[in-house]
Amino acid sequence: MRSIRKRWTICTISILLIFYKTKEIARTEGHPEAQPSGDGEQSLSKSMVNSSDKISRKSGSSVFQYSVERWKINSSLVMEIRKNILRFLDAERDISVVKSSFKPGDVIHYVLDRRRTLNISQDLHSLLPEVSPMKNRRFKTCAVVGNSGILLDSGCGKEIDSHEFVIRCNLAPVVEFAADVGTKSDFITMNPSVVQRAFGGFRNESDREKFVHRLSMLNDSVLWIPAFMVKGGEKHVQWVNALILKNKLKVQTAYPSLRLIHAVRGYWLTNKVYIKRPSTGLLMYTLATRFCDEIHLYGFWPFPKDINGKPVKYHYYDDLKYRYFSNASPHRMPLEFKTLNMLHNKGALKLTTGKCIQQ
Repeated sequence: MRSIRKRWTICTISILLIFYKTKEIARTEGHPEAQPSGDGEQSLSKSMVNSSDKISRKSGSSVFQYSVERWKINSSLVMEIRKNILRFLDAERDISVVKSSFKPGDVIHYVLDRRRTLNISQDLHSLLPEVSPMKNRRFKTCAVVGNSGILLDSGCGKEIDSHEFVIRCNLAPVVEFAADVGTKSDFITMNPSVVQRAFGGFRNESDREKFVHRLSMLNDSVLWIPAFMVKGGEKHVQWVNALILKNKLKVQTAYPSLRLIHAVRGYWLTNKVYIKRPSTGLLMYTLATRFCDEIHLYGFWPFPKDINGKPVKYHYYDDLKYRYFSNASPHRMPLEFKTLNMLHNKGALKLTTGKCIQQ
């Protein structure tokens, strides 16, 4: 009888432990209200807390209180963030796999879809860089340019172009919006989905010529293609690679490492920022901390209206609609923005969401 009672007690304790552990995982992974545990790096984890996903869904005006005019860089915090990020990833190496990483015919698993595989083609292998395109590079000031409609009528073009190194997202058009977004492009990301959305899936020669013309404007810039993330865009990547080779475009191609997105997510989760998958903008900021002494962000605004209630387009260059607060989205852009705004207030980065002051 005593033995049965003992086994029952052990079983009950085990069930309770599993129950509370499950609740804790659900609280921290599934709900943005999760509170920090109090451990980790004090200066970051205590402030990078996903304390609310109850951000104003109408304008976002309650999200932040900050001043661009009084902003001053906090160099010691910049160095601390860089040091902490380097514990999770080597941005110089992880920004792209290199030619020695694979050989033609190798089979790899997609980063976010481990059941699916990809064959390393001859074209892809020939475009892999010999060394990291960011090896030994360092810049005083960098601009990371998002694609929010908040850039329209901002007059930020000259300021963006004045930075030593400019990072842009998803091959966004610049010439016709130059006054607001600038034209300088040193590092440009391009998700495979861009081929379908912006270039008609290369259905005709006109679409292909438009794409080749856009890439020819990049000259020797880095074109960053996340080719190994999920299955579905492999044909687009093949077509892009073939056009680059056929037209002998001077662009430097780069393909992020298989561990990059997990390493970046790990860094932010450790600092109590409970994201599901980092957006391209957050990825670029995280990588830029390795190469840039001072980072300026433009075009980051995950709300349908500005602080004055005026509608803001999701992209400055099209009419795509996006549900910023949808649970189905792989990103948590309002949370990311709140975190970046906090870092702005602490002097780790400069976030511009209004009009740029003309010099």
